[in-house]
Amino acid sequence: MPLRLAFLLLFVALGCRPTAPVTSPVRARTPASDVATIDEHSHARPDDVVVRHFGLLLDVDFATRTLGGVITIAVQRHDLRELLRLDTSALDISKVEVGRSPAAFAIGTTRLADFEADWHPTTWSTTPLGDGLGAGLDVALGGDVDLVRITYRTTASASGLQWLGPEQTGDGKAPFLYSQSQAVHARSWFPCQDSPGIRTTYDAIVKTPVGVRALMSADPIPSTTGAQAFEMRLPVPAYLVAIAVGHLEFAAIGPRTGVWAEPSMLARATAEFADIERMLAVIEALYGPYRWGRYDVLVLPPAFPFGGMENPKLTFATPTIIAGDRSLVSLIAHELAHSWSGNLVTNATWADLWLNEGFTVYIERRIIEALFGRERADMDAVLGQQDLDEAFAELGDDDERLRLQLGGRNPDDALSDVQYEKGALLLLALEQAYGRERFDPFVLAWFEQHAFGSVTTKQFEAFAAKHLFDTAPLPGHTPIDLGVWLDRPALPKDTPVPHAAAFDRVDAVVAQFVAGKLVAKTLETKDWAPQQWLHFLRALPKGIGAAKLKALDGRFALTTSGNAEIRAQWLEVCVREGHRSTDASLDEFLRTIGRRKFVMPLYKALLAADRGDDARRIYARVRAGYHPITQASIDELLGPPAPPPTAAP
Repeated sequence: MPLRLAFLLLFVALGCRPTAPVTSPVRARTPASDVATIDEHSHARPDDVVVRHFGLLLDVDFATRTLGGVITIAVQRHDLRELLRLDTSALDISKVEVGRSPAAFAIGTTRLADFEADWHPTTWSTTPLGDGLGAGLDVALGGDVDLVRITYRTTASASGLQWLGPEQTGDGKAPFLYSQSQAVHARSWFPCQDSPGIRTTYDAIVKTPVGVRALMSADPIPSTTGAQAFEMRLPVPAYLVAIAVGHLEFAAIGPRTGVWAEPSMLARATAEFADIERMLAVIEALYGPYRWGRYDVLVLPPAFPFGGMENPKLTFATPTIIAGDRSLVSLIAHELAHSWSGNLVTNATWADLWLNEGFTVYIERRIIEALFGRERADMDAVLGQQDLDEAFAELGDDDERLRLQLGGRNPDDALSDVQYEKGALLLLALEQAYGRERFDPFVLAWFEQHAFGSVTTKQFEAFAAKHLFDTAPLPGHTPIDLGVWLDRPALPKDTPVPHAAAFDRVDAVVAQFVAGKLVAKTLETKDWAPQQWLHFLRALPKGIGAAKLKALDGRFALTTSGNAEIRAQWLEVCVREGHRSTDASLDEFLRTIGRRKFVMPLYKALLAADRGDDARRIYARVRAGYHPITQASIDELLGPPAPPPTAAP
């Protein structure tokens, strides 16, 4: 059918009704595929009352480092007796009002950010949720109410926001703000039903100081107020709502792709990400059209705690992937792949995260293979297997399963390479068992039949039984037992074993170097890819000694490498081996980089090397520059820094 008609039918199925007024609330239930099972990390009860659209009016105040907010929410009520239940965290709520939409009101065509209705105060209360989940907000509705307006302000405890002074940015000219809403941090900057199983459209008006620009994971739209306005017409979960404010400029890459960055970073980032249009073409050929309109990348300051965040239309990315040779753009391939796995089809709860990340890693490597060859994809797969082995060494049995049990836990605590790498290996096992000729159409059908929906692992099992397991695997292959993959720890015995011939050559060099048959000055590495360097550094055994490391650094300048992956791995080896001449570089790296993938192993290495005092000294000095998510992880590892001594009166 025509794409526009398909979208209209989809919105009607979701209850958004983009072309018809909202009618009086009814008790009719939403289709089961639209509302997830109860999410233990959210106070929301969408079977009773569900958010269908919201409008945000935000005032960015860098002086107080707060957002002044008004959120107007359109709800669909399935049970007129029930409250609207929302999630919040550390929000200062000053007023809650309710109203009734007029006859001409239509979700998807009426902007709510500055919508005026006949508002009336209502009763509301909060309930602590525990374990870093904030507080539930219960709003009394009554009568034929279908609109709620909440006036609030964020606080210094907002875990989903990081405020940076000009000195913490690349250009040093203006302050910077950005959000990180995954997994349950959206609730810290706007009241919402903060579950990946609940999708909604939204619009926003953002007021900013002069000299900075606001961006959101939405389309910019005209505004007559002097503020910047945005709208997202496709339904997304709350964790994919994002905002950034800073001194930013834009450069186009292709007709539907581009880069936002601080001016000093823009040219480098544009050159590094030149393959994005080609990446899009690869995925579309495999898994159907890109449905989000534009795909832009925002390069954030280095304090960003993750490699990237797949906010629809606007991926947030760390500057640590800009190496000058496009060697680390697999991260961009990963975030782009999320436009299908994660954004288009979302895990219904955080226990189902592998459906998001496992699919994405698998697709990422298909992109890398198509653009840069099988050898590079194989190297990435082997490095991923090494990361998974390391995760297994640290995790308990419960967290080695793909179908997680997260009762009583914050979902951030369960995020590991298991969901990424074990999930990707499961999909690789299915591909090898049934062949790409069957598996690729299976994945395409998965995305098309669940587009703009949220899914559970149980749904995937049923879908695979109907659309993949209905025929025998290829000759020489046995059927895949999903139950073993999903619910047992470690890896099944028949797991595919990634192998990279390029690493065999590196292993031979390592053996000779360790045995003294090769010295640093005779190592021939001019044709090595960065992945080979990473494998080399990971393969250096304990006890290699500071002398050999000094010789390597003298030949290859690893301490000052412009590739953040190589430099971080090198510094970790040096800490382990007691090579203290790199301490200044270590100190500078931990001060300027906030990506958890890099800083957590380095702090762990300092502890393992009996240098806990050094770790705490460095952390106490740099902690303020880390994102709250990074702070929470390192606080748990090292303990929060002691407060400074109080001056004597």
